[in-house]
Parts: sequence; structure tokens; C-alpha cells
Amino acid sequence: MALLIPVLFIAVFGFALFKKVKIYDEFSAGASDALKFVVKLIPCLAAVFMMCELFEVSALSDKLTELLSPVFSFFGIPPELTKLVLIKPFSGSGSLAYLNGIIEKYGADSYIARCASVCFGSSETVFYISAVYFAGLKPKKLAAPIIIVMISAFLTTVLSCFLCRFM
Repeated sequence: MALLIPVLFIAVFGFALFKKVKIYDEFSAGASDALKFVVKLIPCLAAVFMMCELFEVSALSDKLTELLSPVFSFFGIPPELTKLVLIKPFSGSGSLAYLNGIIEKYGADSYIARCASVCFGSSETVFYISAVYFAGLKPKKLAAPIIIVMISAFLTTVLSCFLCRFM
């Protein structure tokens, strides 16, 4: 495996030479495009990070946790996981910290910790990924893919909690 990257690099370099591609010019053009993309991406990521911090600092996350815990319980999601489920779409590191807290509090082999681990692993930081994917585009219907991903993340959470009951 250690040789995979160097061999792949040499193969691409050799193929480019065979096709008579100006390698440095193409590399420079790609790097230039990447820098333009990063400049477009920075405001999107800054907005996501600020919203995550405001969500936590304003205590909105605590109030939303209290409000949604009964609803999540109805769907089989333990109330202890409500905050994890709410934080995960916004912040991977914040949800990882909360997951660590759950594991420390309930123990690694508990139903809550198993459920939290599977929920953490089966969902994604939706808003961060959306910012990265859609930064270079001007999509007209951005809400539809985000809603679909949020619904699927909720359904995977429900399913994972259901499956963890039998494990």
C-alpha cells in the first residue's frame, strides 16, 4: 500500500508524457482553479461555523433538545441522544465531543453508547458538506437536497437505534 501513491503518480505522469500534455501548465491551471474555489468557499464555511456557535451559545440547542426529546422518544431514539442528533448536521467535532461524553457517562458497551456511536457514524455534517459542495455553484433549489439528506439522516438514526436494541 505504501507504494500505491508513488506508482499512481508515476503512471499519471507517464500517461501525460505519452499524450504530450504540458504537465506544469495543466498543474498551474488546476491550482489556480482550486484557489478560486477556496475563495468562494470561505464565506460559506464562515457562515456555517458562526451559525454552529450561535446555536450553542444562545442556548437554542438546549431548548430544542428539551422540545424534541419526546418526539425522538416516540420514534425510538433515546432522549440522551437528542442533542447529538441535533448537533451532528452542523458540527462533526462538536458531535464527536458529545459522543465522547456519552461514552464516558454511560460506558462503551451500554445501549446508549452503542446507539450514539452508530448514529454518529451513520450521519454526516450536512450543512458543512452542503457549503463545500454548493460553494462553487449557484443552485436554484438548494433546500430540496438538504431536506432529503436531513430526512434520510433522521431515518438512519431511527433505524440504528432500533437495530442496537438487538445487538
